[in-house]
Amino acid sequence: MVPQVAGYLQTLVLLVFVVHPGQQVCVDVPSGTEAVLGRSMKLTCIACLRREEIKAKTRVDWYYMPNKENDIPPTKTHIYKYEDESPAALDGPFKGRLTWNGSQDLQDVSIQIINVTYNDSGVYECRVIREFEFDFFTPSVSLTKNINLSVKEKASEDTTAVYSEIMMYVLLVFLTFWLLVEMVYCYRKISKSDEQTQDTATNYLAIPSDQKACPAAPVSQ
Repeated sequence: MVPQVAGYLQTLVLLVFVVHPGQQVCVDVPSGTEAVLGRSMKLTCIACLRREEIKAKTRVDWYYMPNKENDIPPTKTHIYKYEDESPAALDGPFKGRLTWNGSQDLQDVSIQIINVTYNDSGVYECRVIREFEFDFFTPSVSLTKNINLSVKEKASEDTTAVYSEIMMYVLLVFLTFWLLVEMVYCYRKISKSDEQTQDTATNYLAIPSDQKACPAAPVSQ
């Protein structure tokens, strides 16, 4: 019984205290589409690499198109680029208000708008081009994502975030309670096993010496 209880404790300790380091995982998450006037806004663009060990030359271009008005096709403006490991904001309406917010491995190629204005509403296009470096040829892949951004004076209430926070606390309380129950259960198992071992030893010592099993006498030839 003791080895079994010890196994329970080891498993419990591993589940609670051991953090197993692993490789970074790329998750393609959508960008926010609602900005607040006067605040900063991150335009999220994720371009995951299927084979991270393969070297690739990455170029990122961001474009802006204002909302369509009076059936006039909007003009596309090149506002930001990342090339040769150098991000740069281009001349235009966003000059001085765009910053690079991507990751070092260039799987996250997001940018951030500082001091959002009403004129920033519109469609933002993120275009990623990768050229892979092989010995005999250099294939390339491209990815394009559009973000339809709207600017509001005040932030609207995000019910999803509120529910997520509530569920997080509920789950935390449940896991804490489950951990306490498991610890009490294991402690009682160990205590019961120790009591049984002690009772067995006590009963053995209480038996008169003449009633204890004696080893058989050797038989002489």
